[in-house]
Amino acid sequence: MIRIAICDDEEKAVALHEQFVKDSLQACSIGYEITTYTQSRNLLYDITDDGFFYDLILLDIEMPGISGMEIPQQIKSFLPNVRIIFVTSHTEYAIDAFELSIFRYVPKSNLEVKLTTAVTDAAKLIELETGQEYTIQTAKRMEKIPYKDIYYIQRDGKNASIVSSAGTAKVRKSLQQMFDELNTPEFIFIDRGYIVNIIQIMKISDGMAVLKNGEQLPISRSHLQEVKRQINQFWGAHI
Repeated sequence: MIRIAICDDEEKAVALHEQFVKDSLQACSIGYEITTYTQSRNLLYDITDDGFFYDLILLDIEMPGISGMEIPQQIKSFLPNVRIIFVTSHTEYAIDAFELSIFRYVPKSNLEVKLTTAVTDAAKLIELETGQEYTIQTAKRMEKIPYKDIYYIQRDGKNASIVSSAGTAKVRKSLQQMFDELNTPEFIFIDRGYIVNIIQIMKISDGMAVLKNGEQLPISRSHLQEVKRQINQFWGAHI
């Protein structure tokens, strides 16, 4: 179930966007729950004061009071992983939207095609990132780490260090053992000493994998072309 908020100060626009979202997700059999807003301050209040959780937010940019451009920064600490799609007729905001790490920018001039694609892509990515967990079991503790939160796994002597958004956890296993246990296509070897989560890779630059947490990991020359191929294949299959 994907939780979605739609915010536009025009009621007709909200209804239209809602219908496009429903049609998009029903077509690919993805469950959803939609909440609509015509006042941006109500959306902001629900998130920051009442703790509402959303996976995806569709925002108009030009709204009275609190503009759509202001909302992403104000909700970032409350919903750090939320996907935001800007829907607007003002193309001059496109560059700013990318600077805010917006998932997609949709011009109203080509709304049906662009919004349908954007919503479907976002929903598939959200589904991909949820559900799976890696369990660390020892005599003294059990810890579960969601796959989506794992940045990479590094060889550390006879251990494997799992680096995630929650910190670093060590297990007494080889990288190959970890890779076999994860058994999912988003984890790939980029070097004999590193397994990386494709979802966490922002870009490949100068032989380095640049991750969302700001770290840069070396890709061995022998792995570089295969890493690029696997990344392209992965996103081609899922988006």
